[in-house]
Amino acid sequence: MQEKDFREGVSDTLPLLLGMIPFGLAYGILGKSIGLSSGETVAMSIMVFAGAAQFICLPMFAEGASLLMIAFTTLLINLRHLLMGASLATYMSGLSMPFKAFLAFGMTDETYAVTISRAQKGGYSGAYQLGSNATCYLLWVISTVGGVILGSHISDPLSWGLDFAMPATFLALLIPRLRDKVSIVVCLVATLVSVGSVILIPGKWYIIIACLAAVTAGGLMEGEQNAD
Repeated sequence: MQEKDFREGVSDTLPLLLGMIPFGLAYGILGKSIGLSSGETVAMSIMVFAGAAQFICLPMFAEGASLLMIAFTTLLINLRHLLMGASLATYMSGLSMPFKAFLAFGMTDETYAVTISRAQKGGYSGAYQLGSNATCYLLWVISTVGGVILGSHISDPLSWGLDFAMPATFLALLIPRLRDKVSIVVCLVATLVSVGSVILIPGKWYIIIACLAAVTAGGLMEGEQNAD
């Protein structure tokens, strides 16, 4: 059963990762362009494994920002994982702590989306999440290596429109989950608050502010539904 779940995790994740390939290529190319060595660029994908945070950190490396500031920025951007992890925690109660930590390291927006959908529909499986995580991880590292190799031939990957690949992937993850009034309202709240925060507040605080606003809106609406 676990082997079957693992294979299903792989197959369900692969279609969502088409947008990750150009994103990983772009990261590898940009890493080289700002002065990181090939080894440093690939090692960051292997050890950090956080696409958006890695992109944000590249110009900080180029500007000579301190490691403390880079670490804080990465933490801020990835705080959304607290919310994703919390929603999966109830399904993972039977797993050992080391295995939970291992799965948490490999969780991305894409793997979370397929895992939570599977958990809500057909039951949670650690093997399924592991298959999803492993697929995403390997493809991200491989695409980073490809970007490093292409780096000497493509000076400006963003001019190719590669930066749109990941937003398009996120939309593909989001839209199928907008199935009821609560999810639609939560999406609208997150959109409006994040756009407003980008305009009014410097830095990356809009990510956390939008998450908190969306969680609050969803919690209030679900509370009203349960009361009824």
